[in-house]
Amino acid sequence: MAQSAKPISSPVPVSMYPTLAFFMLAVGLAVTASFFIYEATSSSKKRSLAKELTTGAVASVFLGFGSLFLLLASGVYV
Repeated sequence: MAQSAKPISSPVPVSMYPTLAFFMLAVGLAVTASFFIYEATSSSKKRSLAKELTTGAVASVFLGFGSLFLLLASGVYV
């Protein structure tokens, strides 16, 4: 009495991979650019560690998922 197994499928449609890759990488690069601008224009006494960590974490998440979807869209299944 074996139950029929369901195939594993992605929660995101495969047709959305290129779009997600483009927008996530674009947002990640924009946040990274704002981080660099913030670091270059603010004095060392006016910098906020919380803002730096938050901006870095947001950029990292978007660039990480954007890279993942770019690899998936190009056929490299990780």
